[in-house]
Amino acid sequence: MRKETIVENLNAVGERIVTCCNNCDRNPAEITLLAVSKTRPAQDLRFAYEAGQRHFGENYLQEALEKQDALSDLDIHWHFIGPLQSNKSRAVAERFQWIHTVDRLKIAQRLSSQRPKDLAPLNICLQVNIDGEQSKSGIAVQNLVAMAREVVKLPRLRLRGLMAIPAVRQNVQAQKEPFAELASLLQSLRQEFPEQTMDTLSMGMSGDMEAAIACGATIVRIGTDIFGTRNYSA
Repeated sequence: MRKETIVENLNAVGERIVTCCNNCDRNPAEITLLAVSKTRPAQDLRFAYEAGQRHFGENYLQEALEKQDALSDLDIHWHFIGPLQSNKSRAVAERFQWIHTVDRLKIAQRLSSQRPKDLAPLNICLQVNIDGEQSKSGIAVQNLVAMAREVVKLPRLRLRGLMAIPAVRQNVQAQKEPFAELASLLQSLRQEFPEQTMDTLSMGMSGDMEAAIACGATIVRIGTDIFGTRNYSA
């Protein structure tokens, strides 16, 4: 993609965030824009970085590692936002600053044991299956507190908050329902674990970002509206 197009798209997304924050009395500085860069070439990420973007989210581990090598001269904050198999946890523990998709205690334990001692603890979000969909990953709502109790014991992880990918809804009011529930769940965890800094709600994508921000999102994961339609055949 042309650099000029990526810059224009980033500016447009930034303007949407500002407008939404103004409409719901929030500070745009509270929102981290996570550029979802799966299937995009490293050069596109470099263009976005040169335009001021610092946080990038990747779903596919091998693809992400190749981009990290190609962009090693840049101070990028790497977020892993895809499903993670146990046998691939070491690379995430060693080479990412964030993972948003922790949904099993085994994965959390592996990430903690594999996180290098010379790095800061790995920031994690617990992925919640907010709609109870059988086809989606995530912790069942009723199991969330029990999972969090075990995760906060792990020394090389820092539990920062929650992430969800709700089912598609057709209007903003309907979109707000699962986001409001996720925000309520985070508030419950804060009360349960007052010693933890749980400040993150990773929710909202290109089609429902406004609803997510209105309900308290702190990280919005935007791909298509920055990089265009994904190319899965590349």
